Amino acid sequence: MASQCSLSTLFPIQSQLDFALDDATTPQEKENLVLQYLKKLDEREDLKIPDFPTGLEWLNTEGPLSLNEELAGKVVVLDFFTYCCINCMHILPDLHQLEKKHSVKDGLVVVGVHSAKFPNEKVLDNVRSAVLRYDICHPVVNDSEAHLWHELEVSCWPTLVLLGPRGNLLFSLVGEGHRDRLALFTDSTLRYYGERGVLKPHPVGIKLYRDSLPPSILSFPGKVAVDDSKKRLAIADTGHHRILLVSSTGQLTHVIGGPESGRQDGDLSEASFNSPQGVAIKGDTVYVADTENHLIRKVASTTTFYRKVSTLAGVGTQGTDKEGGAMGPQQPISSPWDVALGTAGGVEDNVLWIAMAGTHQIWALFLADGSLPKGSEFQARTCVRWAGSGSEENRNNSYPHKASFAQPSGLALAPQEPWSCLYVADSESSTIRTLALKDGGVKLLVGGERDPLNLFAFGDVDGKGVDAKLQHPLGVAWAPEQSLLYVADSYNHKIKVVDPKTKQCSTLAGTGEAGDTLGPEFNKSCFNEPGGICVSDNGKIIYVADTNNHQVKILDLASKTVSLFPISMECTDSVPTKTSAPAKAPTLPKSAARKAMPPVAVSAGQTLILSLTLSLPEGTKLTDEAPSCWALSAEGNEWLLDSQVLTGDILDLSRPLCISTKLPAVVKDSNSNPSLTLGVWVYYCMEAGKACMMKAASFTQPLQISANPREEEVTVALTHAF
Repeated sequence: MASQCSLSTLFPIQSQLDFALDDATTPQEKENLVLQYLKKLDEREDLKIPDFPTGLEWLNTEGPLSLNEELAGKVVVLDFFTYCCINCMHILPDLHQLEKKHSVKDGLVVVGVHSAKFPNEKVLDNVRSAVLRYDICHPVVNDSEAHLWHELEVSCWPTLVLLGPRGNLLFSLVGEGHRDRLALFTDSTLRYYGERGVLKPHPVGIKLYRDSLPPSILSFPGKVAVDDSKKRLAIADTGHHRILLVSSTGQLTHVIGGPESGRQDGDLSEASFNSPQGVAIKGDTVYVADTENHLIRKVASTTTFYRKVSTLAGVGTQGTDKEGGAMGPQQPISSPWDVALGTAGGVEDNVLWIAMAGTHQIWALFLADGSLPKGSEFQARTCVRWAGSGSEENRNNSYPHKASFAQPSGLALAPQEPWSCLYVADSESSTIRTLALKDGGVKLLVGGERDPLNLFAFGDVDGKGVDAKLQHPLGVAWAPEQSLLYVADSYNHKIKVVDPKTKQCSTLAGTGEAGDTLGPEFNKSCFNEPGGICVSDNGKIIYVADTNNHQVKILDLASKTVSLFPISMECTDSVPTKTSAPAKAPTLPKSAARKAMPPVAVSAGQTLILSLTLSLPEGTKLTDEAPSCWALSAEGNEWLLDSQVLTGDILDLSRPLCISTKLPAVVKDSNSNPSLTLGVWVYYCMEAGKACMMKAASFTQPLQISANPREEEVTVALTHAF
């Protein structure tokens, strides 16, 4: 369809307004300028844009949306984004703030238009995962071939386009950092059309995909780090906004933060994070890249008398400073994505290297006095840029400040000679780079190409140096015993290995297709955008944060097998974990079987055991790697479970599943018919084929609670055949 107009039509008109707004001094003066502009534009008939092409895939809606139907009578903000882009992530809080201020009923609808950079980003399942990962709560259309992008002549990510109630072009904002102007344009537009009575309050059929998902132990884990001396792992459970400390056998020892996002220091039971990514662990301390809080945090986790979370760097909002040099808590930083503990001109482990994805740089946070290679000396707590000009490029240079990165997202330290470098997974240039510890020189190891401005040199090719091709790698891990570097080649869904001596890069594990198959052989196993990786046990074991599969996987280099890292949610930590507001159980699909049980007599303080026997159709079996699970809730009677939703995995149907809960000692007369609801979500496959399915069921168990305490347990038998 030929475009009726594009941004090239709008830019000359809007530029006059932009110049006038730059000179305006008061909010009223700015609003008047925008209202005058809108009146002028509303008289034009040549600014209506084409509708969304038919046949596109939509997320967070009940069906496709049209500018001429569902969105008619609405002010629409189109957010042209691609989910790998850090700048696109930076404007999501601006859009969230806008949506909190103006509802769909008020006349505002935000629509994300996903226009992919990488081939992997064209796949609907991957876009869906990103929508969940970034908690996007507005409609998103997967414009995989960028039809609307080309029609409107959009030129970069992110671009915001503001439309009037008849699909007429009003404003455009290119890049990030326009929160105030976006609010001004939106507020003024809603006022202008509201006063003319053309806004319509009707709903547009928003249906959030996240509400239909079962609970899982992990949610989009970002990074994983290991401390072999303590035999434990730190896992950034990014989607749950928390850090998990787990023994090497999978026993959970500490849960810090979550399940909701926040920004609070203090006791482990009260601390909170916002989508943490990078973790570095040593002894009793974990360092955290608290990405969406734009902070570096320290977790003093296991000493008996000191269990605290503190902020080491950042002010809690996104910074634009590309030089640094202030004391950590006074230094604004931008989207730290990974951290690595190292030594720089001082005592051992006196510096924390930071992959500062938001400014495309590598920074240093001094934990004790030290100095950068060939640089000045710095006092403890100083946070300063080490390498990267701040331009988003793939530019290598012997002078660190003249080199450029493109969204560095993973770090691995190799301090030993002859390597003596920091390995960097530079995601947007699809390269692995080295940063020399002696002089800060930046060189290419593998991937990309020689043109520093070309950020589209990606692919999936094993090879040497620049001939090798990667696709948006997010993680690197160094194995000193073998002198090998392991790479989470995220958008190729592979784990690769690089010999830095020969610069040879080859596939270690993964088929190249997104999936969750445990081979168990390396070449038959599947991953889904793995984002984190670390090496353990003298280079014999690799842990992989398999982000979109919500799992951590183990690669055994001796047996060449892949297995799931089991995490037991029975936490051994003596510190009470923080409870959230009353949680909701996930939504059951319409097809779920719903069973109402007869009432059972129980007493206050008594333990109730629900013994559930499930059976599958003949010729089927549980899908081992899928997240079959249960959730016990008490909606309307949250006091029964202390305002919690209890959850767990379903791993074995050969014996009954026993779910135990202790009823409150004090009965609250919230209503006369309290009840518990047990929901189950089961994934199973045909043993003779590849067909798999998910089925769900729920059991509502009414309770007749007596105030007279009894000590013996009460067991209720539940059965269901799928």
